[in-house]
Amino acid sequence: MSGDLPDYYFRIRENGAVVFKVDTENRQRRIDMDEIATVNVKNGNIKPHGDYSLTPEDLQTIRDWMARRIALLARRDIDDIHRAVDYLNTTTHWVQSKATPDQLEEVTDALLLAMHDLRSVLVRKKAERLLSASDDDGDA
Repeated sequence: MSGDLPDYYFRIRENGAVVFKVDTENRQRRIDMDEIATVNVKNGNIKPHGDYSLTPEDLQTIRDWMARRIALLARRDIDDIHRAVDYLNTTTHWVQSKATPDQLEEVTDALLLAMHDLRSVLVRKKAERLLSASDDDGDA
């Protein structure tokens, strides 16, 4: 284990994190973690814990972490979508080559409705992008 610990620890939770200040400079040479704030990456809120006053360094470290976390979550979102495309392809192969009539009966309606819903939204969004692009070309 490395002897150099970070000054802050972020305990990830849904929509953000609880922020701790890490202290190893004490007489017992143990690791103390003092809760200093709660962070919400969805709305950008940073709430100090209790009576603790966040320093400019605390705020900058938290804002930097939030920016990295938001970028990571965005990358994960798009990765999940690419994985969904893979699942659709493997589902198609399963339906075509392995599924029994009973299995198909169990999943067909749910799959058809989900795919119809997805297709409708994708077509609408594509049309919006095409219209927006043509409006932008017309303005130039």
